[in-house]
Amino acid sequence: MTIRQLLLSAGMVACTINGFAQKSKSIQSPDGNLEFNISADRSGLFYNISYKKKPLIQHAPIRIKFSDGDFFQGLHLKNAEIISGRDDYELVVGKTRSVQSEFRELKADVIAIQQRGHQIRLEARVYNDAVAFRYQFPKVPDMDSISIKAEYTGINFVGDPLVHTLLLPNFTTSHEGFYSHLKLSEVRNDTLMDLPTLFEIPGKIYVAVTEAALRNYAGMYLIKRNGALQSQLSPLPRDPSISVRAALPHKSPWRVFLISDRIGSLLESNVITSLNDPPAIGDLSWIHPGKCTFPWWNGNVVPDSNFAPGNNFETNKYYIDFCARNKIDYHSVVEFGLHEWYTNDGYGFQPGQHVDVTKPLPGLDMKMICDYAKSQGVGIRVWIHWAALYPQLDSAFAIFERWGLQGMMVDFMDRDDQEMVNIQEEILQKAAKHHLHIQFHGAYKPTGLSRTYPNEFTREGTLNYETNKWNEQALPPDHDIIMPFTRMLAGPTDYHLGGFRAVTADKFKTQYTRPLMAGTRCHMLAMYVVLESYLGMVCDYPQAYEGQPGFEFIREVPTTWDETKVLDASVNEFITIARKKNGVWWVGSITNHETREINIPLNFLPEGEFIAEIFSDAADVATDPNHLKKETRNVNRTQTIRLRLAPGGGQAMKIFKP
Repeated sequence: MTIRQLLLSAGMVACTINGFAQKSKSIQSPDGNLEFNISADRSGLFYNISYKKKPLIQHAPIRIKFSDGDFFQGLHLKNAEIISGRDDYELVVGKTRSVQSEFRELKADVIAIQQRGHQIRLEARVYNDAVAFRYQFPKVPDMDSISIKAEYTGINFVGDPLVHTLLLPNFTTSHEGFYSHLKLSEVRNDTLMDLPTLFEIPGKIYVAVTEAALRNYAGMYLIKRNGALQSQLSPLPRDPSISVRAALPHKSPWRVFLISDRIGSLLESNVITSLNDPPAIGDLSWIHPGKCTFPWWNGNVVPDSNFAPGNNFETNKYYIDFCARNKIDYHSVVEFGLHEWYTNDGYGFQPGQHVDVTKPLPGLDMKMICDYAKSQGVGIRVWIHWAALYPQLDSAFAIFERWGLQGMMVDFMDRDDQEMVNIQEEILQKAAKHHLHIQFHGAYKPTGLSRTYPNEFTREGTLNYETNKWNEQALPPDHDIIMPFTRMLAGPTDYHLGGFRAVTADKFKTQYTRPLMAGTRCHMLAMYVVLESYLGMVCDYPQAYEGQPGFEFIREVPTTWDETKVLDASVNEFITIARKKNGVWWVGSITNHETREINIPLNFLPEGEFIAEIFSDAADVATDPNHLKKETRNVNRTQTIRLRLAPGGGQAMKIFKP
């Protein structure tokens, strides 16, 4: 059933009042717990959200500032319609294979009482775990385009919630930083807050704010102005007074509020993809998510050999052979000696005057590499700077397809203005025509577009283990544990996983080659389950893995899932996630800097007997954080497993039928 087939089997519940001005309209979620109310009068347009009868957001204003005036005062609602809808669909890449999405939807025209001109069609949906609304801008007489200077979607929380957010200095950002945890009243005015941001309402109600279906629009942030929280759009780089220019009709992304009194419900939610269009790609058979090497992270380590390491066939063959031996899906051709694989006279990976991504460096035959990899059952992907790729987009993709490339990481985007948003969608569209998957780096958060373009495998947009190559201190487990409750709520999160050289804090030192890690090895194994990413990196070099305890878990763990359940979680403290693929359950648990013991009931399993392979922190991980123990036991759904997690530790399990 598609979004257009909105009739429930029991029939449609509809209310349409045409030509009649209304002051207020409300809808509830299918289970009755969430309620959204919209009202309009001479003072403005306002909304309210409540959960289980408790007000969460009250009298929050909505104001659109166009280049030719404000759309705010003297408004009324007209042509309000409420329907019950259901959208059941399959995800090619996702945390759930089959999604059943039930909601109630309100649509209403918002019209100025005393003047002709701009109109807004407000569209709101209420799911059992979320409220979402967006603004549609219809075509009106004597107006065929709009210029939006600002969109002020206010968020007036009841009380003073605890905020978990990434504070940013400006709109030019790779979204890489440490999260702040403070009361909303303590957030300074005029400070950008990245999305998703998590709010803990007194009484343990969780509200995560983000956006979905960001297309031909500016990315959204939150900001406090005069003590009030509101949205802030990214401005156009060449005209900062404008955020959005578009022909009519047009629409905004969805403004999304994930809401529950169980934090795990927010992580299990599929609302972000449900708010996006079905696949725009016809043939999906070529799309194969999986794991990949990324030798840049380890410093392109190769063993003593009879060939000279470099941007050449032999170095890449070494990694391809490693992938073939261990069933790793892709090898990434990136750089060697701090020079990218393609012709470039720029500095520090920035495009120079004569950059050409269709011309590999002398001695690097890309077709030869792709042909050899194909013979070994391995795909080849490349790293590329977006500004080097984009001017050659059509010709480059055609050549890449002829070589036999299967995908790429597109890097250094660092913006989410309307122009960059459109560039990213164009890259996805054209890449799909040439059977290429995309991994965006230095990029903004996902907004569910992987449903529409399943060739988008993952995104960065967060501080991650790459910084261990140059920072004086390793990225701590305390940063890892906030990821599921913030950035990952938006979707897949690339994190440079796979470092296999954990050390104690006193032994950490900066190493650009063979970087060191904080946390235990079991923490790293569990991250492959805890983090959602459809292209899991295996960043270390072959000799760091082969023969090492725990590598068998990385070899086997999937990157896309049929089902996801959060078994237990506490914000900033610990999390246990179980994910199913083809009847096998994979369970990952991580903690912050504290020792922790938690009980995990196995009642998520179906009836019957199972075998559990369990990787746990060894007793001496305080001195040897790479030390783990592996045990195998028979389990069933009536049992409970007690976990003991060391500081910065973790546990990983594979549970399968004998």
